[in-house]
Amino acid sequence: MALLEKLTDPGLLESVNAAVDSLDDNDSVAVAQAASAGIARLEAVRFRALAQLNRHRGGARSVTQEVAFALSLVDNHAGAMVAAAEALTTRLPRTLGLMDQGKVDGFGAMKVAAATAWLSDENALAADALLEDRLPDKNSGQIRKAASHAALTVDREGAANRTERHREGRRLAVRHGETGVASIEVEDGPVEKVTAAYTRIDREARALKTGDETRTLDQLRADVALDLLLGGQGGKSERAEVFLYMDLFTYLGVNDDPAELAGHGHLPATLAREIATGADTVLRRIITDPLSGQVLDLGRDRYRPSAGQGEFVRVRDRECRRPGCHRPAQACDLDHSVPWEVGGHTDAADLIDLCRRDHRLKDEPGWTYHLASDGTLTITTPTGQSHDSTPPPLHQPRPATEEPPPF
Repeated sequence: MALLEKLTDPGLLESVNAAVDSLDDNDSVAVAQAASAGIARLEAVRFRALAQLNRHRGGARSVTQEVAFALSLVDNHAGAMVAAAEALTTRLPRTLGLMDQGKVDGFGAMKVAAATAWLSDENALAADALLEDRLPDKNSGQIRKAASHAALTVDREGAANRTERHREGRRLAVRHGETGVASIEVEDGPVEKVTAAYTRIDREARALKTGDETRTLDQLRADVALDLLLGGQGGKSERAEVFLYMDLFTYLGVNDDPAELAGHGHLPATLAREIATGADTVLRRIITDPLSGQVLDLGRDRYRPSAGQGEFVRVRDRECRRPGCHRPAQACDLDHSVPWEVGGHTDAADLIDLCRRDHRLKDEPGWTYHLASDGTLTITTPTGQSHDSTPPPLHQPRPATEEPPPF
């Protein structure tokens, strides 16, 4: 068959591979990008073929097993691919169209399919339309968050019911490994408690990482967690905190706009209100620009950030500022976008949150970081490509003439 011959032509690949050996840095990145776009287009072809197979078989369960055998996949992944193929060719045509353009890959498309699987066909089409301009050039984590937010937006009541059912399914699982190791996991735990628990474990592990400590941070986190579970003190005991962002009118119940938990993503308004009104919750007032939704500025010109400056920057940034990194800001390093030794200032206009990995990346040769007055961070790579990161507004920007909702 002509289509199959085109997809499996070895001569084409041989000539391309031979040319790759002579590429410089810039061309290497460009070819890798072009190849990724081509792979995304081929993955769209694969999804269409799987959907066609599923239609021929009337959606029989055996389709998953046949796909698993044919593509050398485990059953769970094969089933997810078949489900995504069906969704993309019926309920998510715009996402599939982005794959055809090489702007979304198969893994990202599966994130969209999974995040919208619980929606009705009508609402899935509406979410797909919302996402068309939000998915290109995003990684799978960003796509998951965007798709979840779109699903929450088009069916808020359904999202609240679904979240409640998921939280009821929480359980503790143990998996035994080889050579004397095992894993313990809290599955589907309340996100605010899991996030707070991880933040505390991470903080206490870092407090133990002194000059004489030979354990890695990963080892320390595991040891602290087990020590706490077994009744010990772990490291330095501190109350953990999570950052929950919600509009005042959502908090008051005037509207049901989704809220956001830093490092996790969007939550239904009902769950956000439940978390925000908990017995141990401490509410903080944050002043924002009503037109842009951004946190207003503050700062003092000295090298070591004040506690207030550090807290402000973490609240403003929410997460690590490298595009695509979702490590919560309270677990990140405060860093100068312009190094202190070459004229940087220790104030909110120059400080950003970067996780330890991305903090180190910033110091690699050829990487430049520029922080604009509106908070947009532009990262330029050694090959000259630029990527922007802007702190998300605490609420959607409002026209100057817009009236607040009535109480």
